[in-house]
Amino acid sequence: MGKAILFSAPSGCGKTTIIKELMSGAPAGHFNPANLSFSISATSRAPRGEEQHGKDYYFLSRDEFMSRVAKDEFLEWEEVYSGTCYGTLKSEIQRIWDAGKVIVFDVDVNGGRNIKKYFGGDALSIFVMPPSVEVLEQRLRSRGTDSEEAIVKRLARSAEELKQAPQFDVTIVNDDLQRAVDETRNVIEKFLNE
Repeated sequence: MGKAILFSAPSGCGKTTIIKELMSGAPAGHFNPANLSFSISATSRAPRGEEQHGKDYYFLSRDEFMSRVAKDEFLEWEEVYSGTCYGTLKSEIQRIWDAGKVIVFDVDVNGGRNIKKYFGGDALSIFVMPPSVEVLEQRLRSRGTDSEEAIVKRLARSAEELKQAPQFDVTIVNDDLQRAVDETRNVIEKFLNE
């Protein structure tokens, strides 16, 4: 079994932005982004904005998603919002390990906890926190990708997810992007050198 790094956070906290910054950066010290590979999650929701199948997510119909669940093709999955499922395909993990890389997961909070249980000490679980709930709401609204109803649902779910931060190995507060990226890089470098 290889190593894995799990990023979890309520929607709008910036975990995906932090991951993109880490993986596009230059090598520093013992940290080399070329050794990391992003695990592409599957979802039953439609693409948002410029999202692409096979790059941002594997976009599956609800029926196809549930068919794969029935065939035990997921390491973990969850119906995050009514009718909208997210999960990690076992084939995606194998693809990354076959390439000799460390898996980087960008998953919801429950997914992060489930994957950490599976990998145990071979995984570093990182919880990304917003500076405040007010900032989180601002970020969700400024995206311009969700309806008011969706934003209200996300904020309600976020309140519950924020309570789960202590169950992760590390908590990073994303109040300043560069500082959050630097802090995350240092934590990952230490984990990979253990």
